[in-house]
Amino acid sequence: MSGKAAHILAVTNQKGGVGKTTTTVNLAAGLALLEQRVLLVDLDPQGNATMGSGVEKRDCQQTVYHVLLRQAVCRQVRRAAANGGYDILPANRDLAGAEVELVLEQGREGRLREALGTVAQEYDYILIDCPPALNLLTVNALAAADAVLIPMQCEYYALEGLSDLVNTVKRVKSSLNPAIEIEGLLRAMFDPRNTLAQQVSEQLKQHFGEKVYDTVIPRNVRVAEAPSYGMPVLVYDRHSKGAQAYMKLAEEIVGRRAGQH
Repeated sequence: MSGKAAHILAVTNQKGGVGKTTTTVNLAAGLALLEQRVLLVDLDPQGNATMGSGVEKRDCQQTVYHVLLRQAVCRQVRRAAANGGYDILPANRDLAGAEVELVLEQGREGRLREALGTVAQEYDYILIDCPPALNLLTVNALAAADAVLIPMQCEYYALEGLSDLVNTVKRVKSSLNPAIEIEGLLRAMFDPRNTLAQQVSEQLKQHFGEKVYDTVIPRNVRVAEAPSYGMPVLVYDRHSKGAQAYMKLAEEIVGRRAGQH
């Protein structure tokens, strides 16, 4: 895929605890195993994707914060993930200050897009782990992305939060980024024995049809354990159900893209 710019995916859901960071890290690792060149952008001040990739966030002198404020460029800041075979633009608490500092800046919504443009040719996929809020950082991600991947739990309030997110994507599409699309909805932390989960899953398919990925990510202890070891579950326990599911998701995403060309 040399010469073509990366496919940029914003992984977002303003609701916390839906497996967003877990999905970003493991999808990055899965795509890397499929020999795709991957950059993961940690855009969450909590820095969980950074830690989950085996990079100590407190040791990062320069982070995505410095990139957004034009104090550094992507090539200076990116690191190889210690485990997983992809690169990462790390984040830590500094990033929480970026919102305040960018508020008065001209073109503040386009800072990430501008920065990623300098390295987009070097990757096949750029995955952005968004914060669990619809704030300026998330807007930067949506302005930079080609498409949105929405991980969600199939529970009672899930569809309500989803409509807010869909509306935000529509607003970004009309004002900042006409190319952005919702690429897919991922049912994560799924428990097939739960009747409500089954019902919500069906509703999702009715509403969004083809946009719902075939791959479903089950609740899995190994997936939950992996981040504390600073590695994707695909490295921690490749044979676990969770790892196999994320591998299938990577294959599905690459397959869908191949089908579009």
